[in-house]
Amino acid sequence: MDIYAVGSKNPAKLEAVRSVFTDVKTVDIIGVDVNSNVSAQPFSDEETMEGAISRAKGCLIDERVKVGFGLEGGVTETKAGLMLCNWGALMDRNGEMTVASGAKIILPDHLAVQVRAGKELGDVIDRFAKERDVRKKGGTVGILTNGLITRSMMFEHIVRLLVGQYEFQKQKS
Repeated sequence: MDIYAVGSKNPAKLEAVRSVFTDVKTVDIIGVDVNSNVSAQPFSDEETMEGAISRAKGCLIDERVKVGFGLEGGVTETKAGLMLCNWGALMDRNGEMTVASGAKIILPDHLAVQVRAGKELGDVIDRFAKERDVRKKGGTVGILTNGLITRSMMFEHIVRLLVGQYEFQKQKS
């Protein structure tokens, strides 16, 4: 059985990867604690993508892992305002890598001000929602969309983009 690893033990990230491979009986999905090597609150598309790549690479330290997935959430400043951003990376044992980004959503000003002031979005949204560990559940996007889109759903979209690109690249080589 092939082992695919997610560079996190966050349930929302694990659920995103597992949901893409539900029909595959030859793959075991595991979560591993790896460092993103970026700030606790990534503050640009570039930094968030870098965190995803670092997490994917970190999965491959375990020699049993065939494919590593890195999923990273952050924020990015735009003309429209501060937006959530999400990035993913897939890396295999041969060093083949794909990256993809997901949907973006504007943070309300009362939340954006706190994040711009240096607070981590996870802490800000927990206080706002009066919940604990929102990032491990529906995420900020879940709160801001009344649950219509969850963090896991956003990451699942990215995982599908990654896997699709990876399979396409393998066909071309």
